[in-house]
Amino acid sequence: MFIDHIRIYAKAGDGGNGAVSFRREKYVPRGGPDGGDGGKGGDIILKVDPSTDNLRQFHYDPKLIAKKGNNGAGVRKTGKGGATVIAKVPPGTVVYRSNATTVQEAVEFERGDEGIDLEPIADLTEYGQEFVLCKGGKGGMGNSNFATPTHRTPTESTPGEEGEEGVFYLELRRIADAGLVGFPNAGKSTLLGKLSHAHPKVAAYPFTTLQPSVGVVEFGGFRRCTVADIPGLIEGAHQNRGLGHEFLRHITRCRVLIFVVDIAGSEGRDPISDIQILRKEISEYDEELGRFPWMIVANKMDMEGAEDNLKALEQRFPKVKVIPISAELEEGLDALKLFLNDEVGYKA
Repeated sequence: MFIDHIRIYAKAGDGGNGAVSFRREKYVPRGGPDGGDGGKGGDIILKVDPSTDNLRQFHYDPKLIAKKGNNGAGVRKTGKGGATVIAKVPPGTVVYRSNATTVQEAVEFERGDEGIDLEPIADLTEYGQEFVLCKGGKGGMGNSNFATPTHRTPTESTPGEEGEEGVFYLELRRIADAGLVGFPNAGKSTLLGKLSHAHPKVAAYPFTTLQPSVGVVEFGGFRRCTVADIPGLIEGAHQNRGLGHEFLRHITRCRVLIFVVDIAGSEGRDPISDIQILRKEISEYDEELGRFPWMIVANKMDMEGAEDNLKALEQRFPKVKVIPISAELEEGLDALKLFLNDEVGYKA
């Protein structure tokens, strides 16, 4: 199960209370105050970890709750701090704070006419990167902190502070240098499999790809890039039709968009119309995406009618780079790799 967005509730630990205590020892008739401070509550931390690639673990338990700090004790003993809770997230996780107080309230807000306010508070992209989602409360002060030369038997202490809490929305935006966009059966999954070591599902029916796949394309000289295969779009995707719309968030980080079309029109589609529809759907989904650098991969050049359609496509988009290929026969892939290396390749 692939989960790339989810709501969670998080509560850091409260601080322990300060203690009120006085020394009671033999031969020490005026021992004075010795109440210790309370321990700090546990923090809630999100950490980018390579062992996870989606947010599935939060689906089973969408709560992160840290323990409170222990209360202080006599002999100026500070209470033990609450354990920190570290939750692993994949790179590309964006964290939003909700104005709701519970997950149920967040759902009700989302379904209401006014919607819900989400404030982005973190963008976690690097392995090992940590973000304190909720900070644990400070421990209270024991009465030993209130002793003065004129106030030698204080009975004051302070309670521990409450830990931070809230409802948060986690959204995964997979990080890739280039994004493959196209209609179902355009050959994106086959192309990704030929370019990289990724093994996306390939079959002769629409919507074979049910979740984004990312592959690493290796070049010479220890250079490489990452390419994401987004599930096929359909017309009206910006209105949440089909599967592709659900995963378009994953190409918002790409540096170049690659529009893959069935240049032979083997599915009864017109390649030029496909490009126009895809461009429109991308722009309707996100205007910023519509301004990203882009190029066209004309796939299935080994099929009848491809040459004539390629000429028409190049005439219709004279300023756009078009690379003809046959992913199935691995023809034209060297030219595509050269383009990727020049545009988005980097030294590993």
